Amino acid sequence: MSTNTPDSVRHAVHPSQSKHFTTPELREHYLIETIFESDKITAHYTLYDRFMAGGAMPSTKPVSLEALEILKSDFFLQRREMGIINVGAAGSVQVDGQEFELQSKEALYIGMGTKKVIFLPGKNGTPLFYYNSAPAHHAYPVKKVSIDQAETVELGSQQTANQRTIRKLLISGVIETCQLQMGLTELKPGSVWNTMPPHTHDRRMEIYLYFNVPDNQAVCHFMGEPKETRPIWVKNHQAVISPPWSIHSGAGTSSYSFIWGMAGENLDYNDMDIVQPVNLQ
Repeated sequence: MSTNTPDSVRHAVHPSQSKHFTTPELREHYLIETIFESDKITAHYTLYDRFMAGGAMPSTKPVSLEALEILKSDFFLQRREMGIINVGAAGSVQVDGQEFELQSKEALYIGMGTKKVIFLPGKNGTPLFYYNSAPAHHAYPVKKVSIDQAETVELGSQQTANQRTIRKLLISGVIETCQLQMGLTELKPGSVWNTMPPHTHDRRMEIYLYFNVPDNQAVCHFMGEPKETRPIWVKNHQAVISPPWSIHSGAGTSSYSFIWGMAGENLDYNDMDIVQPVNLQ
């Protein structure tokens, strides 16, 4: 068993408690400030569906995914599945000896039982491998998903400042997973609102990773119960944890992109409870 510890452990919080948090407390419970560190793999463990998020940044050398003490397992993916999306330069991931090259915004699914995962440096820049992981009950095969293989949807409009492209990469209908789902959303130039109108889904939790946020710009992420929303200001390559009872929406000071990752009991992407903007408080 490993003695390695995660970078943080986030406990589940009841909404009645969350509404009384100060700004620092809100950020402490829900904001993940550091996802990427040079030549390291970060790991943030949440008590929401035992979901994990982190990043691998192989700048000068390969970095290996190691077991964590909190998992009580012989290797990281002994009882887990993992999804990876590259948000940096092109790079490769070696999975039990098989190598997969990921261009920017391409995804890789790794099933339960995989023993060795190694993130390799890029040849023309540094790859930034963002990952999500959830408990698994079945060993599905490793599969790479490119941008053109994703289920792509265009939503929003210029009039409501939320024109965006949603790319469903690791999702039912594209690949088989136990409970993990991942994809990315890209805001069009001039649009700033994501996930508007917002929603909640009691059947699963979610984490957003914001990226392609320009220097000196930021995103205001809104969370909380629909009638008691709270803001968290987010920088580039930072993530926000969204409990099942919380909305998850944001507005940036410029256009940007984000990765959404979910886990829970329902693989139906459209299983969500919409909240119209006029009903938000």
